[in-house]
Amino acid sequence: MEKGELRKLQAFLRRSFGNDDIRVALDPKDTETAAVHLGERKIATISVDDEDGDRSFAYEMKIPVGREVLQSYLRKLFENDALTIVARGRKTDSVELNSGGDFLGVISADDAKLSTFTLQMAILDFDLEEE
Repeated sequence: MEKGELRKLQAFLRRSFGNDDIRVALDPKDTETAAVHLGERKIATISVDDEDGDRSFAYEMKIPVGREVLQSYLRKLFENDALTIVARGRKTDSVELNSGGDFLGVISADDAKLSTFTLQMAILDFDLEEE
């Protein structure tokens, strides 16, 4: 990842989650991976996805709480009450994460007890265009 991409990813995540304390930094051991920090805490990773010929990025965040408190946990973490989780039709093992009316990603259960989850977001090159 290039410095310009890191800067654009950081700006995109700050806009998406509504929190200016998000920081994106290159992993010194792997130039295709970046760490996402909120304050001093590492909360997620971003990896490059060039498989389909277009440059995109995969955001992955482990969420250590159960389904019943998922929305309140994310709102508190990012200090953003506009974050909402929405059911995905008949699927019971995953939900969508939205910010206002904008779709951000899918949160999937890591286990059958629905006690931990992972947020996955696909970030496409046009998502990083400066506003």
